[in-house]
Amino acid sequence: MPFTPAQLATIAANIAASPDLAVQPNTSDGNFEIARLYNLDATPTFWAYKSLVQIKDIGEAFNGAELAGLTTGNITRLTCIGIYSTLGVNPSRADVRAFFADVFSGAGGVLTRANLDVLWRRPARRIERLFATGTGSTASPGTLVFEGIISGAEVEDARTA
Repeated sequence: MPFTPAQLATIAANIAASPDLAVQPNTSDGNFEIARLYNLDATPTFWAYKSLVQIKDIGEAFNGAELAGLTTGNITRLTCIGIYSTLGVNPSRADVRAFFADVFSGAGGVLTRANLDVLWRRPARRIERLFATGTGSTASPGTLVFEGIISGAEVEDARTA
């Protein structure tokens, strides 16, 4: 995903304000090093919701005993998600998280809810953190506005914009 002019300006300002980035020369080697540093996990860790979790991974997060205890209605709801979300689900959406929390609500879903909570989030990269919103804690993960990595050429674009 190409960066917008506003995002390139934000990156340029962040490079100038970050001592470890600002010392890098405005050369291909320097821009590559900045990209490498931006593509590392943010420090301190900023937790963000994933935008895609595969159905297979969701199924592996289910606790077998809790799955066996689900009502027929909840099994039907899960089956429907599996059929119509073949590529996976987007847990950055609150309604998706609420759906699974509702299916596994109550005492018979404690382990599965905890497993899914861990599955829904990941550490954000430094470049992702620059544009992320939210708290970023394990209890309240942030949302990624930009997701992915930055290249040396994109760093060059930001530095020359």
